[in-house]
Amino acid sequence: MRMKTVALALALTCLGGGYTACSHASSSGAGGAAAPEAATTLKVDNQGSLDMDVYVVRAPAGQRIRLGTATAAAVTKMKIPSDVLIGANTSLRFIADPIGGLRPSVSSSILVTRGDEVTLQIPPR
Repeated sequence: MRMKTVALALALTCLGGGYTACSHASSSGAGGAAAPEAATTLKVDNQGSLDMDVYVVRAPAGQRIRLGTATAAAVTKMKIPSDVLIGANTSLRFIADPIGGLRPSVSSSILVTRGDEVTLQIPPR
């Protein structure tokens, strides 16, 4: 099993502190039967006190696509649409926009491959 891990920090302008995200992917070894393509997902661990609208943007500057709402003090899973991903690796940024807050926070770019699960952690304030 091959695993890929990437860590990044989100710039937090309105909430203070930092977000982290990581991506994990695995593939079967040579000679294995071709499995159907797994969904690419975003797992948001929102430890903060505000619900967050979460968006994905193809880096450096693409269209902002809403993935869903991450409930405060909960873990929420969202599907990243397959049409966002281009080729083997796609550079994505994530935006966490606090509902009732003043400013959204934008992540650094992260390379995402089809089938990855990206984890975004929003720390408590």
